[in-house]
Amino acid sequence: MTTLRLAAAVRGPGRTGPRGRPVPLLAGAVVALVVLAAALAPLIAPHDPNAVDPLAVSLPPGAAHWLGTDDTGRDIASRLLYGARPSLLAPLAVTLAAGTIGTALAVSAAWLGGWWDRLVTAALDLVFGFPGLVLAVVGAALFGAGLPVAVATLTIAYLPYVARVVRGSALRERHLPYVAALRMLGLGGARACLRHLLPNLAPLVLVQTATAFGYTLLDTAAFSFIGLGAQPPTAEWGLMVAQGAPGLLAGRPEQALAAGGAIVLFTVACGLLGTALSQRLAGDRT
Repeated sequence: MTTLRLAAAVRGPGRTGPRGRPVPLLAGAVVALVVLAAALAPLIAPHDPNAVDPLAVSLPPGAAHWLGTDDTGRDIASRLLYGARPSLLAPLAVTLAAGTIGTALAVSAAWLGGWWDRLVTAALDLVFGFPGLVLAVVGAALFGAGLPVAVATLTIAYLPYVARVVRGSALRERHLPYVAALRMLGLGGARACLRHLLPNLAPLVLVQTATAFGYTLLDTAAFSFIGLGAQPPTAEWGLMVAQGAPGLLAGRPEQALAAGGAIVLFTVACGLLGTALSQRLAGDRT
């Protein structure tokens, strides 16, 4: 049993956490609905997202096209549904990679200390000083534009956001009595970290990755908006905002507003979930 679970068992049931709170529940419902829509896009999308129809250019919303069509006659609603896939998968890849690598670096630095801790800390501080957009421009210049390059550069950019916080908690855990007891029992460093230290840090890692997911979605959408992420004719929310931007001044805001609204809605929902998880974690530690 981890120390967090032991503390929860001693304290008994409480009122912390998102259970019973309407805002986190609503945010979770929004996230689940968007993920479900992305998974079922081939079944619920009314049209082929890349089908060009010269006779249906820039149509307003109607029965045939729920959100209208873009300047090439493609159905905006279908592109919004299909666009949820790369728009969510790219941030998911970033948060999983940054969370895994950042946690491994943080735990190893806190446990080993010495020159390795100083090296990891210095590297994280160096990366933290470079905005993700700058790294994306460098990556695009070296390897070309596209979502894989954006994912790789964002993974590097988000490492400090996970590793720096986890390292601080890992240092505190390392000096707790149970760690000294594990050493007295002859448990090796790798086994102690995997079986005891990491389970105690898992809630914190979950909070960091959940919060970072929304910001990562914003960044990947921004990369696509400036042409460094998804490339045409891919249906992706950031690219849809870029393609629909001229329509804002021409009285055809449906594409930009739909894709932009989806980005904002999902980002806010992720932020609310991250806040709820953080409050739950803080309650478990009291």
